[in-house]
Amino acid sequence: MKLLVELQKYEQVDADGLILALKDFSAQSPATYTKEEIKVIIDKNKDKEIFVSINKNIFNKELDNLKEQLLYLDKLNIKGIFFYDLAILQLKKELNLKTDLIWNQTYMVNNYRTCNYYYSKGVKYALLSKEITLEEILEINYLSKITPMVEVLSMPSVAFSKRSLVSNYYKDLNKDPKKEITVTEKLTNQKYMLIEDKDGTNFFLKRITNGTIVIKDLFEAKIPYIIMREYGITSELFREIIIDTKEYIKGNCQDKDYLTKYQKLGDDTNFFFKKTIYRVRKNG
Repeated sequence: MKLLVELQKYEQVDADGLILALKDFSAQSPATYTKEEIKVIIDKNKDKEIFVSINKNIFNKELDNLKEQLLYLDKLNIKGIFFYDLAILQLKKELNLKTDLIWNQTYMVNNYRTCNYYYSKGVKYALLSKEITLEEILEINYLSKITPMVEVLSMPSVAFSKRSLVSNYYKDLNKDPKKEITVTEKLTNQKYMLIEDKDGTNFFLKRITNGTIVIKDLFEAKIPYIIMREYGITSELFREIIIDTKEYIKGNCQDKDYLTKYQKLGDDTNFFFKKTIYRVRKNG
């Protein structure tokens, strides 16, 4: 099992691989990089697998630039590209790109049949949905031909809007705009962080999903990749987690020691042990 990480800003860490968000073509990433900066990072990390994230909707006016970016990246020997928009899948065929793709359509990556469909279209990897259970993850792993990846530690992204919701809100109130606010959902009392950038408004669940408890099950099921994202966690603590997790995967520390230590991250396991059930609501 390999550990991939996405950092709030690049520096060398003891992970197996890095996820780098491509500037102007990614959403909900704390740091983005130009294609030239990605090349520099690759040159400094010959021992690591480098993945590039292109996880936003692509507009027609962006296609020529995107083609140029993809052709450049394809020469860098990166391990794979996370994609959201199906334009990436089509361009891989049109441009005859050798770089592997990771299906990354958030909550839609939730069953083995659809994973197998994308595999049949030439997609090698899938980043599984954060809204499915551990049991469902293991089912996909056993029954799909695609190579699964599982995000085990992060402040989960829950939505994205192209609209400038935060600045528009303050504009309506005739107040100075902010780029980041916390809102509370009244029914559940759950807090969400809204962060606005030039591409739109990002929604994050304002608590850390702590999936350290499922790493052993994923390892035993031979899940090849787990992902941790630094956003919402201090830099010092995140680097400590990387070192300890690598040792834990190697079997160099006991379950109890590792899990007890990272209870400090909280006990929210998100959907790993909680099924999503849809019910019809009766009127009245």
